Amino acid sequence: MRNGVINIYKEQGFTSHDVVAKLRGILKQKKIGHTGTLDPAAEGVLPVCLGSGTKLCDMLTDKDKTYETVLLLGQKTDTQDTTGTVLDQKKVSVTEEEIKEAVLSFTGPCDQIPPMYSALKVNGRKLCDLARAGQEVERKARPVVIHKIEILEIQIPRVRMIVSCSKGTYIRTLCHDIGEKLGCHGCMEKLLRTKSGQFLLKDSLRLSEVERLRDEERLEEVIMPVDAVFAEYSRTVLKEKCSGLGYNGNPFRETDIVSGDTFEGTIRVYDHRGTFIGIYAYHSEQRLYRPVKMFYRASAEQG
Repeated sequence: MRNGVINIYKEQGFTSHDVVAKLRGILKQKKIGHTGTLDPAAEGVLPVCLGSGTKLCDMLTDKDKTYETVLLLGQKTDTQDTTGTVLDQKKVSVTEEEIKEAVLSFTGPCDQIPPMYSALKVNGRKLCDLARAGQEVERKARPVVIHKIEILEIQIPRVRMIVSCSKGTYIRTLCHDIGEKLGCHGCMEKLLRTKSGQFLLKDSLRLSEVERLRDEERLEEVIMPVDAVFAEYSRTVLKEKCSGLGYNGNPFRETDIVSGDTFEGTIRVYDHRGTFIGIYAYHSEQRLYRPVKMFYRASAEQG
């Protein structure tokens, strides 16, 4: 079984679940999970976790994202993008300066009401399933952060821009909200995810490329090892007699660490042989390192 993370380029027409299903067939393994839904019409970076890497799914989903998108002004749809049913249309009589001012006003913390056509669940049912059944339910606004918006081009009624944002941000909703602020409606016409955490568009692979690399027996070249995801954390090695503490997810002290590898913060922990155990954090009041996420069992299965 392969373990780690592979950076997939999700192509238009596929759901994120489609990508996982196809990869299961290509790699001949079941333990695979994606790290954040992309709509079928959207394209771009979709990190996919393999084997023991599936323990990373929630951690990678929480990372910031960057998108390139096209906002189409003058149109309101039920899905907040151009794949939906048009509910209303208005003449676009705003200027470029008014568009720039409105777009950039969304930079910073804001509250978003999730769209009905989304995978979020209310009382155990997905909003998109309720929407398809003709039902609309009240949704609570959720706090998100738009770190930066860069306007690339304005050709009214279209606005092409790059958006860097926190997890949970709906670019469709951002486009809708900009249109409402301008008083002319708006929806998303195109979406390309160019970055998800540390994973970049330039490094992403289409499913056909993954299949080719499998046939060439070169897949290991493109699968990021689990511990490499935490490269920003200090590497810490346990003494041989103390490695058992790590195997069992027990806390340990600075004296249990090989000299020179201590760090008061979040650390990557390895046993004396260099096998990755997991992520630990230092608790100063107890002077102990305690586990945050353990990976040893799955890693040990690799032999």
